[in-house]
Amino acid sequence: MASSLNKVMVIGNLTRDPELRKTGSGTAVCSFGVATNRTWKDSSGEKQEQAEFHNIVAWARLAEIITQYLKKGNRIYVEGRLQTRDWEGQDGVKRYRTEIIAENMVMLGGRGESSGVSAAASIPEPQESSAPAPAADDEIKLEDIPF
Repeated sequence: MASSLNKVMVIGNLTRDPELRKTGSGTAVCSFGVATNRTWKDSSGEKQEQAEFHNIVAWARLAEIITQYLKKGNRIYVEGRLQTRDWEGQDGVKRYRTEIIAENMVMLGGRGESSGVSAAASIPEPQESSAPAPAADDEIKLEDIPF
């Protein structure tokens, strides 16, 4: 029998402050963005850089910890899984959003970082199938990017 793996690990900086909400049953959920950078030299030896932006969702106690200790610009390690959800927009067009569902995170604040907090948290996502997904309009805006 074939098995599969859905595992994501990113280290980057928050592109916006985490936003905490509660589901109808009171479960905490937060969403935020993380930017990662890739650097390489092209065939002519010139340094190239490319930024990638990731939408992250955390649940329960992990969501509360992230919201309490992290803010835009902080460095973080996030481990989780990819999940794509879809919805129909007000204009009738079907939209898709791929997110990282955080299962573990480590705050990577060094001495120069304002948070000064270094901790790890690992909280499983609730098994609540009726939990509403974060708002579809959580798109990354240019003014939210920290560089």
